[in-house]
Amino acid sequence: MDGGRDDRFLACVAEEEAVAFRYNGFSHAVMMATPADLEDFALGFSLSEGVIGAPSDVSGMSIERAESGIAIDIVLAGRCLHGYLSRRRVRQSRGYAGCGLCGVEDFESLPRPVARICRSEPPAREAIIAALESLRSWQPLSRSTHCAHAAAWVSPDGSIRAVREDVGRHNALDKLIGAGLRGDFRTTQGFGLVTSRCSFEMVQKAVAAGFAALVFASAPTALAVRTAEAAGLRLYACLRERGPLLFANPAEISS
Repeated sequence: MDGGRDDRFLACVAEEEAVAFRYNGFSHAVMMATPADLEDFALGFSLSEGVIGAPSDVSGMSIERAESGIAIDIVLAGRCLHGYLSRRRVRQSRGYAGCGLCGVEDFESLPRPVARICRSEPPAREAIIAALESLRSWQPLSRSTHCAHAAAWVSPDGSIRAVREDVGRHNALDKLIGAGLRGDFRTTQGFGLVTSRCSFEMVQKAVAAGFAALVFASAPTALAVRTAEAAGLRLYACLRERGPLLFANPAEISS
């Protein structure tokens, strides 16, 4: 209170909880995340981690509140389980909301480039701009708390098909990937849009999910561009008055 004026106001804050991933009873990682769209998160995280290759690799899932957070128990099917156990690694630390590589022990544990993705028609500039202009209306968590990232899937005409939010940008993208795996959209039709900076692990997640084009709200790192080029991912960034700029174009890269 200053000079008789009461400056207090009611503010909404975003939830952030520990979310533990277990596969067939084996602990894998603990991520700090917004406790929403957890089935999407489980599928998207499992795909981007390389644990599964398709939704059919998951034969069951349960989500329960534990003493210190939320436990997601995922049951892997047949050959997927055998593959997971043969290459199983456990993150050695908690995965915080802003970090994509927490707990990786050495260089050999870093994610490797995957096979090149299928080419598709590049998104139109008008579609990118239209999606950016309408995205805010799809972000209730961000509007109320001012601290959440969003990842969206956009149709070729610029209309938004799905949006997932989280305090962590990696989590938001994983949730969107999971939504696609559950049938909310097809990655062969449209492009991804993320309200965050573009780092190489975000590109790798999109490539693992089969995205053909990805748009970010800020410029990418050099490693993100090289990773996108190697995989055949069109990578855009929207830089305020300059509009969407193309940083990686598979049409210019020999197969």
